[in-house]
Formats: sequence, C-alpha cells, structure tokens
Amino acid sequence: MTIAEKILAAHSGKDAVSPGEFISAKVDVVLSNDITAPIAIREFKRIGVKNVFDPKKVIMLSDHFVPNKDIHSAEQAKILREFAREQGIVYFEVGQMGIEHVLLPEQGLVVPGDVIIGADSHTCTYGAVGAFATGMGSTDIASAMATGEIWMKVPPTIKFVFHGKAQKWVSGKDFILHTIGDIGVDGALYSAMEFTGPSIDKLSMDGRFTMANMAVEAGAKAGLFRVDKKTEAYLQNRAKRPYTVYEADKDAEYAQVIEYDAASIEPQVAFPHLPSNTKPISQVGNVKIDQSIIGSCTNGRIEDLKIAADILQWQRVNENVRCIIIPGTQEVYLEAMRRGYIEIFIRAGAAVSTPTCGPCLGGHMGVLAEGERSISTTNRNFVGRMGSTKSEVYLSNPAIAAASAILGRIASPDEIKN
Repeated sequence: MTIAEKILAAHSGKDAVSPGEFISAKVDVVLSNDITAPIAIREFKRIGVKNVFDPKKVIMLSDHFVPNKDIHSAEQAKILREFAREQGIVYFEVGQMGIEHVLLPEQGLVVPGDVIIGADSHTCTYGAVGAFATGMGSTDIASAMATGEIWMKVPPTIKFVFHGKAQKWVSGKDFILHTIGDIGVDGALYSAMEFTGPSIDKLSMDGRFTMANMAVEAGAKAGLFRVDKKTEAYLQNRAKRPYTVYEADKDAEYAQVIEYDAASIEPQVAFPHLPSNTKPISQVGNVKIDQSIIGSCTNGRIEDLKIAADILQWQRVNENVRCIIIPGTQEVYLEAMRRGYIEIFIRAGAAVSTPTCGPCLGGHMGVLAEGERSISTTNRNFVGRMGSTKSEVYLSNPAIAAASAILGRIASPDEIKN
C-alpha cells in the first residue's frame, strides 16, 4: 500500500484498503474557521447531539476576516467563540491565533499518521508531516464533530519523484507550481499526491508545507511526504501526542509515477487566472504590478520571511507598489522581530500585518481595485480571488514577490542581488 492507503486502513480498522473502496474512518483532528465553522455549528446543533465526540480533537479559530473587518465578520467570530467556550474545544483567539495551516503544525496539533479533516480546502497542508489531511464541507465537519468519523472513498495515489539539485531561488513553491503547470488543475483529481526523490529529501519543512498546501490546486484529495529526519526534528519539541509513521511499501501500486529534473526548473510564475498557467521567470516579460503580497498559509513561514528580508534589505519598495507582508502566526511574527526582519520590511516601505488570511481570498488587508495587478505568494489566482473581477493575480515564491516589489514589475531577484 501507499502512505495514504496505510493511514486510511489503520483508521478504518482494516488490514488493507484499495483505491475506489468506500470506508468509514476515525478522525484525529476536525478543523474549521470563521467562514466555515458557523455553518458546521448550525448543522451540529440540528443533529441533536449535545457534545462533540472529543473536545481535544476539535479545533476552531478565526483567521480569514480577523481582526474583524466589519459587523458580519465579527458576528461570525462570535459564533465560534461562544461554541468553543460551551464545548471546551481547542480554540485560538486573536492575539494567539495564526493562519490555521501554519498554526496547527507549529503547535504540534497535527502529527504523522493522523487523519485530519478541515472545512478548508488547504487542509491538505498537513500531509507535509506524513498525515492524511483533506478538506471537506461544513456539513461533513458537523457530522465528524458529532461522531468522530468520516465516510469517504479511498483515493488512488500518484507518485511525483524529483531528482537533481535545485537552481538558485527555486523553492517548494516552484516545484509545486511547475507540477501543476505540467499536469493541470485537474491532473490529480481525487488522488493523493505523494512527493519523493532526492530533491524532496533536501527540501526544508517549510518548503514541504508549501507543496502539500497546493496539492488541492491540482485537484488532489491529499498531498503527502514520507517522514524523515527533518520531519522528526521539526516534531521533536512540538508534537503534543504520540504518533505512528507509515511508509509506502516498495511494491505499492501507484496510479501513475511522474518524474522531474529539479535542475531544469526555474522560479515559476502562475499567470491569471489559473495556478496551472505557469511560466518560468525567464519568459515572464514586462508585467507591471500595483501590489506585492508576501505571506499566507502557503508562504507565511519564517523561511519565507527570511528570503524576503534578504532581498528587501537596503532596498526600497517601488513608489508605484504596495508591499504587504503577513507572517503566518504570532510565533512567526515574533521570530521575525527577533531576527530583525520586521525592521527591514518597514524601512523598505512595506506594510506588516498581524497574522490573517486577509488578501488571499479578497477579504481585507490588500483587496484589489479594477485593473490592478498583484504578485502574490498565495495559492490561488482565480477571477476575482483578491478583489475586483477585473483585477489580476500572479503567483510566485517570496523571492520573486520581494524583487517585484522593488522593481515595480515581475522580476527575478537576480536583477537585484547581482
């Protein structure tokens, strides 16, 4: 079996499962946020169950529209707050919380071998620590909060093998954008993407979180990495509970095996209006921008901020560009302060925000007007994703986003660092 199949078999009480099989599986974490939780809470109450199945396994936080931007978002957050107090579940308030998919791994709330469901499509992020993590609808979340189980079909697994040494400035974001550009936004539809190979072994945990995060942009059900020494080191002082590591069998059956030469992958830019509309930076041309966003659950970790700070140091944000930097959690924010990154950003002319999803979904803190363009380290660039339906979003890694903020057009950091 593959990693995904082994985890699902263990959680469904079976010796083995195979793609296409329908199972009922026990869950380790049930997650929802200020957009999706109010619906889940309403449906949970309709079920007629008084208490969640296990308050330690149900996590809620407000991260999309907080600090609250208007009365409606404040009411949404209030519903979560009151339900969390009533049920005694795991809850993160403004000031302690962060962007959910950065926060949960940081806090050790997701561990290898878990089955994790979240009412957010980017729940697949946690596959970076060797868990089976997937997004579901709010009604599924309500049912899981009541029963501790989910009903689902076992997905086939596609194996992606990366060989070779990565070029300068190439990160996990570029690996996943290149992959999505190759197979398309439905290339891994309802499949588990398993990432492996020598290049992946060298990739940092932050880079792995980025890749797992965007598995859903290829239509995947989940994106998984094997647990290695880097994973164990990351979890050493974080994991809140014991865990089980699952390895793919040597004779595991994959729906497909796709191999890439990492050395041939340039930094990537996804043009509007799909994450699959990718071009290497050498072929981007002259694309002027109005805004640069560095952050989100895709690239809001300390490694991402370090890259941005290295490029923005002793530089100034272009007078025609708004550069907005959003650390993924309060801990990331604090560490960035300790290292001096926040001062670098502010001296460069960037705005630094408290953790929030904000502009990624066109919520606040960077909504685009008609005709405006933004380079962004976020994960989606659909029509109207960041504001006006007549605006444009280009996706990139933090290095390109920082260089672009300085030059006022989508640019390689080599243009600055050389």
